[in-house]
Amino acid sequence: MTDLSPLCALGGRVARHGALSLTENAGLALASLALRRGAAEPVPFGLRLPGPGLCCAGQGLAAFWTGPGQWFIEATDRAETDFARDLAQHAPGCSVTEQTDGWVCFEIEGPGIPALMAKLVNIDTAAFGPGCATRTALEHMSVFVIRRAEERLAVLGMRSAAGSLWHALETAMERQGELT
Repeated sequence: MTDLSPLCALGGRVARHGALSLTENAGLALASLALRRGAAEPVPFGLRLPGPGLCCAGQGLAAFWTGPGQWFIEATDRAETDFARDLAQHAPGCSVTEQTDGWVCFEIEGPGIPALMAKLVNIDTAAFGPGCATRTALEHMSVFVIRRAEERLAVLGMRSAAGSLWHALETAMERQGELT
């Protein structure tokens, strides 16, 4: 068997426009977790699973709600591991599916996140503060938007649309920089 090396969608791109930075989060592992009928809601790795429209994080892990009894679980710097298998061991009675290679995560950091969001997505930026997460449309793509902190936003989209998503984010950042 050939020794294969995993590749991230865009080679770990980084861009800076004004005070905002855009980074491909190449090390992020992602797995979906769904409750089976009659199963108790788990607390994987001690992480309490959030309710609708919310996310939570702690100790290199994060979770955001994707639907009734369903969440995405993120693990920092574990993209090259079998994170889904590890998660399944900590979530008895749940269905766990590996998602890392199906998604791309772009992190945006810096001041001006609400103004940038207003250009990109149909979300009430005043109500979408740190700890919020939702699925929405960005241009022609379906994405998850996660407000990790006051000046930090994550956008998860389909890996097959990584180039288009990067272009949309970077263009909006460039235009915002021109206005300030």
